Amino acid sequence: MAVRANYIAGMLEELAPRSLAEEWDNVGWQVGDSQAEVSAVLVALDPSPAALAQAKTVGAELMITHHPLIFRPLKRLRLDIPAEALIAQFLAAKVGVYTLHTNLDNSPQGTSAVLARKLGLVETTVLSPSKRQQLYKLVTFVPPAHIEAVRRAVTDAGAGWIGKYSHCTFQTAGTGTFLPQEGTTPFIGEIGRLEYTDELRLETIVPAERLGQVVEALQAAHPYEEVAYDVYPLVQKGQAYGLGCLGLLPEVKPLADFAQQVKTALSLSALAVVGEEDKPIGKVAVCGGSGSSKVHQASSAGADVLVTGDVKYHDAQDAALLGLALIDAGHAGTENPLIFMLADYLTRRLKRHDVTVHTYCAPDIFRLI
Repeated sequence: MAVRANYIAGMLEELAPRSLAEEWDNVGWQVGDSQAEVSAVLVALDPSPAALAQAKTVGAELMITHHPLIFRPLKRLRLDIPAEALIAQFLAAKVGVYTLHTNLDNSPQGTSAVLARKLGLVETTVLSPSKRQQLYKLVTFVPPAHIEAVRRAVTDAGAGWIGKYSHCTFQTAGTGTFLPQEGTTPFIGEIGRLEYTDELRLETIVPAERLGQVVEALQAAHPYEEVAYDVYPLVQKGQAYGLGCLGLLPEVKPLADFAQQVKTALSLSALAVVGEEDKPIGKVAVCGGSGSSKVHQASSAGADVLVTGDVKYHDAQDAALLGLALIDAGHAGTENPLIFMLADYLTRRLKRHDVTVHTYCAPDIFRLI
């Protein structure tokens, strides 16, 4: 059974809201029809010619990528310029492209969190917080016989999370009044007569990215024809968003051993290392993609090593002076685990729709010779 492309986009924005993207970035729809029906999806790091060929082979109408197909504003679309011709090829093949880039990098479940899990880190936190989650208080009024159904509906939709505790709500008893007018179909009471009824005030906390779904779930589960509810913005903020992850190894090990662990976990043929082989490694900073600019933050956070890609020469010098070890596992090497996470996420979400999800990891364009 096919689903609309924008339905899949909605799932992805739950994981990585577009509001988390950097201002300079281009995320979301790149090309294609958001209303198109999709029966198969290809997840790839890059919207490359090889990935497009793979999409055609597996019959995917939609490609989910980490890197954008269109990064800079287009002033024309010429078939004699390879990068622009590629856009035309996607359009001709009717393969849509939807991108999660820095919004996924900044997501607590995104790029660096996936890399941290891949390397076995525990007790992880955001290395470089830049934003915090906006929270709202949702309040509604429910007849006692329906309180559990409404509570379950809103919490299952994403309300009620406080730290690692879910389904957090509070309720108090009171009396509600209403006077049904002509043309109404009241659940309780009669048209033209003021009604006094026992109600429970139910309140819970909702993150901004879940507010729409939670309100929809509330309205669907509530027995009243007109549902009374209030939404209040909260001063306190939720979880931190930002680049990188900081975590601990279950046991301290020498840099040489940890480097081998990274190489094995990421299926790499080689990586670059800065630091003494016997340096003890216990606290690890990671930043998937290009993260050598996080050298000073990693050092200030007490990390023994920073695992990232695209390490610049002078950043490596700075790390050595700070006593921070560096492992350059490559841009693609540190981001490829994302592809499998996204594929797994979509497979689970789309299972009941019988939409097939494929993965494609292009070989690194750099190679050792």
